[in-house]
Amino acid sequence: MKFNNYKILSFDCYGTLIDWESGIWNAFQPVIHFNNRNDLTREKVLRNFALLESDQQKQKPSMGYSEILLNVHKKFTKENELKTTAELDENFSNSVPFWPAFADSADALRILKSKFKLVILSNVNVSGFTASNRWLGVEFDEIYTAEHVGSYKPNPSNFEYMFDNLKKAYGAEKKDILHVAQSLFHDHVPAKEFNMSTVWIDRQNLSKNGNWGATKVVKNQPKPNVIFEDLISFANKAVN
Repeated sequence: MKFNNYKILSFDCYGTLIDWESGIWNAFQPVIHFNNRNDLTREKVLRNFALLESDQQKQKPSMGYSEILLNVHKKFTKENELKTTAELDENFSNSVPFWPAFADSADALRILKSKFKLVILSNVNVSGFTASNRWLGVEFDEIYTAEHVGSYKPNPSNFEYMFDNLKKAYGAEKKDILHVAQSLFHDHVPAKEFNMSTVWIDRQNLSKNGNWGATKVVKNQPKPNVIFEDLISFANKAVN
């Protein structure tokens, strides 16, 4: 793949740059410990989260992400017969700023910034990403969130919004944009519907039968143009 053919890299953030699975798992710990439920393993919790979150985002596309998380926590506790409190629900809904970055994200973005324009296409609100960006240490050229668009990926409207705005800002066409993401469900499926070139940052090792984690399972998997196990490997390859 010739990375010199692209001017802009569009990134998913949560799962690609931010370790949202660790963040989500950590955010569920208070209610799990409150109920002494050691049977709720990380795998079970993340799988449950994936279904609840995608359902909420599809049903309520204009709802803010903090409210989505609030509803997810309430539904999770109900489905798993857990006692909760308003404080536990609220703390979970406000947990995004505490989700950590992957260890290689900041260095990789700094390398890529030297050659490409960097764009965020994320399923959170503006304040959530602003808080997360302090872990990433780079100034993105454009930031497009679900709050801007009024829907959540994999809704094609999110990609259409990005295309329209990058066209206005830089005269960019789809062929100029390379989409970089971990999630097949949220990103690669809709990106390939637009015939975009994509890079799969396969942090879950799904290409080697890994775990789907906090991402909804995709039965008919799209074919990314290239796969890397981490972001720094992609960055070093893309700039050389």
